[in-house]
Amino acid sequence: STKMDLLHSNGVLIIQHLQRDYRAYQDFLYFMSHVGDPRNIFSIYFPLWFQLNQVVGTKMIWVAVIGDWFNLIFKWILFGHRPYWWVQETMIYPNQSSPCLEQFPITCETGPGSPSGHAMGSSCVWYVMVTAALSYTVRWKDKSAVTLHRLTWSFLWSVFWIIQISVCISRVFIATHFPHQVILGVFAGILVAEAFEHTPAIQTASLRTYIKTNFFLFIFALGFYLVLKLLDIDLLWSVPKAKKWCANPDWINIDTTPFAGLVRNLGALFGLGIGINSEMFILSCKGKNSCKISFRILCVAASLATLQLYNFVKIPTHTEYLFYILSFCKSAAMPLTVVALVPYCVHSLMRTTEKKLN
Repeated sequence: STKMDLLHSNGVLIIQHLQRDYRAYQDFLYFMSHVGDPRNIFSIYFPLWFQLNQVVGTKMIWVAVIGDWFNLIFKWILFGHRPYWWVQETMIYPNQSSPCLEQFPITCETGPGSPSGHAMGSSCVWYVMVTAALSYTVRWKDKSAVTLHRLTWSFLWSVFWIIQISVCISRVFIATHFPHQVILGVFAGILVAEAFEHTPAIQTASLRTYIKTNFFLFIFALGFYLVLKLLDIDLLWSVPKAKKWCANPDWINIDTTPFAGLVRNLGALFGLGIGINSEMFILSCKGKNSCKISFRILCVAASLATLQLYNFVKIPTHTEYLFYILSFCKSAAMPLTVVALVPYCVHSLMRTTEKKLN
């Protein structure tokens, strides 16, 4: 439509301005784009928070998974273009004088562009972290503590918005999103996170509930895709556009396709369900050692170190279905490691040490 073309063309002008004037900050913007990567939720934020506060850690996974699932559905409904291919195909520029947008190794996302998954995932998880941190200070009753709470509130929400704005600018800078797409992503993420502030049932969910939720999310997404395919609407229309207009074929990654994100998130939720309902979790995280600071610090350190090893596990991409299966298994193993395997090993080590000392 004319209005959408105008919105896109104005977005292109903003991208050109950023790429011209913010070139000196490229490394910082690259870093902020990685900060907003939803995969960091499972490998960094979740292991930190779960060992410190299991309620917050559990909520974080649910928010990340459901938020990314809604992001996928919104992408399929809104059919949002990405700047790096839109400028090549639009007809609004006269005499084929389309603007030149610079591309980077992380530019060539293959899914639709609206809303931004990075912006939505970042606002989701940081909203959970900020509200969790503030929940500790809101209980303070004396006058000086109330003043400290207000200062903390101002500081944390300022940090929240600085991070979200930086992530949004970084995604626009690399020409993978238009400005309106990242703005939509931020506010959609906040809405999802706020909804889970009023959903305490996830803390006591059984393994059966986790399996049912996984099944529903997968069947709904797959059914939505197949129904529209029967109506001759291809929801994977963005993949060939990405392959056609990406400046370097090596920058195209199957991990950015719509179904790759769905499988990754379902695996993480499934792994959390197995872990949190396992005997190892009950023995370690619900036992007497769970209250010890040393136990939690060891769990955090061991979890972060172990999860970094998963980065060395490269999933073969030559067969798409095999990639999805192995990606699901790898994603399930990560929260299972944080929730059950690492705490159980630390618990066993501490118990053995205590026996030797006695």
